[in-house]
Amino acid sequence: MTENFSLEDLKQKYKNSKSFRISSIAIGTLALIVIGYLGYRQFMWKPSNEKSKESYFIALNAITNEDSNIAMDTSKAGAKTDPIKKLQKSVKKYDGKIGGEVSKYLLASQYMRKGKYKEALTLLENVSVEDTYVSVEVIGLQGDCQSELNKFEEAYELYKTAANMNANNFTSPMYLFKAGLVAEQLKKYDLAKAHFETIAVQYPKSFYAKEKNLEAYIARNSK
Repeated sequence: MTENFSLEDLKQKYKNSKSFRISSIAIGTLALIVIGYLGYRQFMWKPSNEKSKESYFIALNAITNEDSNIAMDTSKAGAKTDPIKKLQKSVKKYDGKIGGEVSKYLLASQYMRKGKYKEALTLLENVSVEDTYVSVEVIGLQGDCQSELNKFEEAYELYKTAANMNANNFTSPMYLFKAGLVAEQLKKYDLAKAHFETIAVQYPKSFYAKEKNLEAYIARNSK
């Protein structure tokens, strides 16, 4: 029940995004929805570590405000707080607990938005979550970091892993598409073509099959 709700929410949010980059700097939407889902699952199923769960809420509020990187810390009578500093403290204090892992993921997304891909990658490589969908996103964002660092071989392998982790109509075609784009960068045109064809055949109802001109991607890698 919760998985179906979350996946539909993720798909709808991503469909509403007007731009696409190899990097999910739809992080402001995608990562936050995933975090909301993770928080929901953890709160419903993990009654322990209450303080750690509270540790990222103020920062989460700041991040959801696209016009400002500063949010109101209502716990301190209206004082303003920097979400990155807040998350850094949460990661340090609650590493290994629910709130700490959520904070790592949020902090990594913020580093990516600021172009700090090495720092984001280090955090993402150490995020430990039990949820399947979130685990896929953690791997996928690692691929985004590697891609932005022009480490396309590493990015390609991570995208393939993310695409195959949990077959579904949202994350699988998304990461197959990214794998295809990176394969093009690597001049591995046969592989790129295969990834685009897989989307068309196995995920015909997905966003990428419907909204992307897959025939053009397949054609340009068929020469």
